[in-house]
Amino acid sequence: MRIAIAGAGNVGRSIAQELLDKGHQVLLIERAPAAIRPERVPDAEWMLADACELSSLTDAELDSCDVVVAATGDDKSNLVVSLLAKTEFAVNRVVARVNRAENEWLFTEQWGVDVSVSKPRLMAALVEEAVSVGDLVRLMSFRQGQANLVEITLPPHGPHVGKPVREVPLPHDSALVGIVRGRRVLVPSLDDPIEAGDELVFVCIPEVESEVRRVILGAAEPTPPTDD
Repeated sequence: MRIAIAGAGNVGRSIAQELLDKGHQVLLIERAPAAIRPERVPDAEWMLADACELSSLTDAELDSCDVVVAATGDDKSNLVVSLLAKTEFAVNRVVARVNRAENEWLFTEQWGVDVSVSKPRLMAALVEEAVSVGDLVRLMSFRQGQANLVEITLPPHGPHVGKPVREVPLPHDSALVGIVRGRRVLVPSLDDPIEAGDELVFVCIPEVESEVRRVILGAAEPTPPTDD
């Protein structure tokens, strides 16, 4: 994916490095010359520009981006970037940082925001979760990593598509805790079938993540899970 991040402070750089480590192409846009530090994230593209200016985003070729992350330290700027990205460049996924809790209500679809979050690791996970089909994505950890919340978007060729939850042979120490289907969030019962495109959310210990992936995707050679 090509991902543009507005704001190259600590948060923006952290997100950029997380995504670069996953093999994505990242553009950092920063308006303060002193904050342009390419040596901090050498594999990213860097651009000195004001991301709130339409001309700057045009120069950045935002219409070629799969995801835009508004990660500045100013909520007003993040809202402007989000709105421009969605309305002027039709970016499919816009993730915005909320700096002040009292402004959270503003970060809605009306402002072009698909997801509003505040922690860089969670932002990186949501970016990947939005576009990853057929892979396991860690969303967060509990109890200092003793258990993880993970997500798998079910591809059409999954071995259990159309089957009820009771027929999915999950390993011990794992549980299917939610199914996101379109705009609905389902608490799965044993008789509920799983469908292609479902986002399956599990809680499991790290040791069985590969087995969960193998069961759901039928992969003979599980790959290491995408981390948050």
